Amino acid sequence: MIMALQLQCNAYNLHFPTHPSLPQIPSTKIFSAAATPLTSSRRALSLFAITGIGLSNFGSSSSICSWSVSDFVDLPNSGGVKALELRIGDGETPLNGDKVIIHYYGRLAAKQGWRFDSTYDHKDENGEPVPFEFVLGSGKVISGIESAVRSMKVGGIRRVVIPPSEGYHQNTSQEPIPPNFFDRQRLFTTIFNPTRLANGEGSTLGIIIFDIELLGLRRH
Repeated sequence: MIMALQLQCNAYNLHFPTHPSLPQIPSTKIFSAAATPLTSSRRALSLFAITGIGLSNFGSSSSICSWSVSDFVDLPNSGGVKALELRIGDGETPLNGDKVIIHYYGRLAAKQGWRFDSTYDHKDENGEPVPFEFVLGSGKVISGIESAVRSMKVGGIRRVVIPPSEGYHQNTSQEPIPPNFFDRQRLFTTIFNPTRLANGEGSTLGIIIFDIELLGLRRH
């Protein structure tokens, strides 16, 4: 799958450097039994800074292929999800039943890295980005994200490449789903394009890439 995606990047004539050297930013939990949530500005800083790319163009094609095949590893028992560690966390690792809190950028390989969704686009009444929360093991989200988060530590940032079988080909009602109707339509009409599927492109059309920061967890 990674090789297919790399070939797709080459076909689009996208030329990117390897991922940048990462600044040393102390990882933090935003939730714990006795902790107070961090401000949104502190939360937003971490994923923004670790990538070294401005929010205005983070989800563009110029960041989708900034890796080499050897950078990624297979996540065990994930159905083929590949991961690249951008920062190793120093907090707890979530367990089934924990509520996890993440920031993410979601991009579609078949659209040259088009960013179809991001928690930074979801704003509260004060205009601040709202993290995404879900219970690990609940089936609320696509299985590729569950597999990615399951082996992360709080404070970590991970780029994952998710094959169609672990993404929206499994269940189009599973989150995260773009809140904008036109983004949802563009995402699913690309993934399930009948002509391209008939041409044998099913193994690449549904490949999605997520950059995920595990902000914290609540243990139940």
